[in-house]
Amino acid sequence: MPDSLEGLLAVAAVAALVGIAIVIVRAVLPNISLRRGSIRLRTEPVPDNWRDIVARNVPLAAGLSPEERERLLRLAQVFVHDKPFEGCGGLEITEEIRVTIAAHACLLLLHLDGPCYPTVRRILVYPSAFQPKHVLHSRYMGVVTGPVAESGEAWRDGIVVLSWDDVHRGGANPADGDDVVLHEFAHALDQEDGDAGGTPVLDSPSLVKSWARILSAHYEQLRHDVDAGRDPASRGPGPSPV
Repeated sequence: MPDSLEGLLAVAAVAALVGIAIVIVRAVLPNISLRRGSIRLRTEPVPDNWRDIVARNVPLAAGLSPEERERLLRLAQVFVHDKPFEGCGGLEITEEIRVTIAAHACLLLLHLDGPCYPTVRRILVYPSAFQPKHVLHSRYMGVVTGPVAESGEAWRDGIVVLSWDDVHRGGANPADGDDVVLHEFAHALDQEDGDAGGTPVLDSPSLVKSWARILSAHYEQLRHDVDAGRDPASRGPGPSPV
């Protein structure tokens, strides 16, 4: 366990994000349909060098089963094919950038039924932290630059903005709680229903209470595990706390 409170919170943050998106959805809510539709995987072979890129830049994938790793690569294929990437600030988009971001983002889809980020229209990638620009509704202010540099943003109009330096650095250490791709694409999932309220797309409003109850119970268990020095990821999905 990290020695500092900040370290504990960092581990809790990344475990919560990955655990909620992958573990809880997979095993705790097997009978709740979270997203309509299905994803059609590509039929062409996965390029051999993609496996090396994922092994090098997405260490979280090392904890997956062989079947899960293969599905992750297949989902990344769809993502790379469907989502345009645009380099900003002089950055040239390479295959490594595309595959690394796609594989990180698709970790959140690994055990979800549904399309591949249907509301995400484009991914903008800067070489490093960027100064966000905001349009203010004032004829005197116009477009202004944000006060601090950002590592990522997820806009409601389907644009995800990322800093490649932060993507690479955050992904290299899955225990530091700082993975900008997981963070921003969790926002993208949250915004699929047009509202960034933290609730997934559910088939029925009556399922919201079940979602909130189960999520709260697992989050409390996560906090107990961190406080006790246990690795939350080693617990597994466990039974549904209903």
